[in-house]
Amino acid sequence: MQVDFAAKELTVKLVYYGPALSGKTTNLRAIHWLGTSNACGELMTLETQNDRTLFFDMLPITVSSQSGLKIRLKLFTVPGQVMHNATRRLVLQGTDGVAFIADSQRSEADANRESFVNLKHNLEELGINPERIPIIIQFNKRDMEDVRTDEELEAIAKQSREPIFRAVATRGYGVMQTLRGLIRETWDKLETEHQLENKFGISAVRFMNEIELKLKHNPGRRER
Repeated sequence: MQVDFAAKELTVKLVYYGPALSGKTTNLRAIHWLGTSNACGELMTLETQNDRTLFFDMLPITVSSQSGLKIRLKLFTVPGQVMHNATRRLVLQGTDGVAFIADSQRSEADANRESFVNLKHNLEELGINPERIPIIIQFNKRDMEDVRTDEELEAIAKQSREPIFRAVATRGYGVMQTLRGLIRETWDKLETEHQLENKFGISAVRFMNEIELKLKHNPGRRER
């Protein structure tokens, strides 16, 4: 989290992490498509040879306290391929919360596991305790064949500290729920650490209400 007291602006960084082709880029594109034009900024892409790293700045998603503080969210996604691990670690630096995008297909279970272990390792390398940073898990590609069943995901959710979300990002299904869940978990953590309500007059309830308004879908666009 960064605070610019001169501009009265608070910036929160959220990172979408996961194995290659799990749907990280698709999630951000869907958010850009579904979100209102006054909430979502320009979608910027940094191309690499075999993968891509996205930087996505949602502007302006703002909540104003009595002191006039504005809150801005910045969403990033990391390249999934192993060769870009240094880039993944760089993008993770300074993150306030992580959405881990897993592939629901059974054939991708090992890739999911390896990427999740890699996430925790990179967080530790950056001096971030993986047990203390907000992490949520999205099981994407629910429309594919031979995927983990809902019952299996419920069993995983019972054993995991991370909230579980389901999605079909290519159709926009579940992407906004995932984003809202990540924002909520991250805000609760920041409130505990920094007492934002006491300092800036912004309650968690008010913040999430404002987020709901800002993330209302574009007319004619909906999660399918």
